[in-house]
Amino acid sequence: MDEEAIKYVLFSAREHDVKFIRLWFTDILGILKGFAITIDELEGVMRNGASFDGASIEGLTRADESDMVAMPDPSTFQVLPWRPSQNAVARMFCDIETPDGEPSVADGRQVLRRNISRASEMGLTFYVAPEIEYYYDIGEAGENGRLDRSGYFDQTSVDGTGAELRRDTVLTLEKMGIPVKHSHHEVGDGQHEIDLRHTNALTMADSIITFKVVAKELAAPAGAYATFMPRPFGDRHGSGMHTHMSLFKGDDNAFFEADDDMNISETGRQFIAGLMRHAADICVVTNQWINSYKRLLPGLEAPIFASWTTGNFGDLIRVPSYRPGREESVRIEYRAPDPAANPYLLFSVLLAAGLDGIEKQMPLPEPLEDDVFTMSDSELSEHGVARLPRTLDEAIRLAEKSELLEKTLGSTVMANFLANKRLEWQEFSNTVTDYELARYRHL
Repeated sequence: MDEEAIKYVLFSAREHDVKFIRLWFTDILGILKGFAITIDELEGVMRNGASFDGASIEGLTRADESDMVAMPDPSTFQVLPWRPSQNAVARMFCDIETPDGEPSVADGRQVLRRNISRASEMGLTFYVAPEIEYYYDIGEAGENGRLDRSGYFDQTSVDGTGAELRRDTVLTLEKMGIPVKHSHHEVGDGQHEIDLRHTNALTMADSIITFKVVAKELAAPAGAYATFMPRPFGDRHGSGMHTHMSLFKGDDNAFFEADDDMNISETGRQFIAGLMRHAADICVVTNQWINSYKRLLPGLEAPIFASWTTGNFGDLIRVPSYRPGREESVRIEYRAPDPAANPYLLFSVLLAAGLDGIEKQMPLPEPLEDDVFTMSDSELSEHGVARLPRTLDEAIRLAEKSELLEKTLGSTVMANFLANKRLEWQEFSNTVTDYELARYRHL
């Protein structure tokens, strides 16, 4: 590790009276894991990493190779603002390595690094900017409590607790070096959205994990909880994580073309074509929970077809209108993902699908300007539009046949991830739901 980076972290820790440092990483599903060390251990851990038993972390190791090493990334050192200022607590994201210093093939952060390196070899840098939707509610999870009854873009001070929590979340993110572009109330009662400013994919994946922690930590003292379920309530809209993407060659936006009538370059068109081609195959990653498919339904402003457009909000891919003089802002918005996704794997598969379109020079059909939900199957077929999976089970079956997915994730992550998803579907299929009891028990 760079000596100057070690000195910077040690100086910052002393300056902020840091006593504990949380070493963060995620399991294969994107669930935050970690453990804490004291300030006295920090220098040694930064030089040599911290050993831990990875056998209990979902998808991280096989039972016969449980010893793993968490190697802190010094660029991610941040003091946690919601902890006491005296004897403060900081966090650092870690790359997971084997005891002999090799990158773990099952670490999502390493998976993303590998895919970013592939883009870099093509002279490209991958930038992303997510729109993260989520709910604040009161009471125990599942009680359907409503923290507010405001609507889309409402600025009223009535039922203002949600707005205050969202404001505090934005301020805390800014304190941690995570810039926020917009924030507002969403469609559902208690539903909010915070849009993070674009940055490189690895930094953004770390930021999304941090964002979820911040939202939950700040909600708890107010007697509320922040949920990132794709659709926690059947009588309200689902929560998506629309992801804006762009590729840059140096300082130039590779998606911009001045002479094109839509200002989209051939590279951008091929990237979109790759996303359309692989949308169904990668859906198990972009929408990884059973609950994810309760959001991908007509009438909920969520896509169900792999179509693209420049205007409609029901399509999978949207290219926002170009504003003269803003060449750097030309981008692609991918609307399927939800906040339950593992961001490291999510950005990996989106990038890989787009790069596959570029490498194979995939042709892009004309955009759909009509309402995709009113078109017939034959019309959709003429435009090269496929349907997204309807259930997690269907998504798993499509993913099992995907060469791109295995190449992107690696065989170890692919096998472990799909095994977890099959178990999730099996457990769900064996569960008797309240709906079944209400509908059938009396018959």
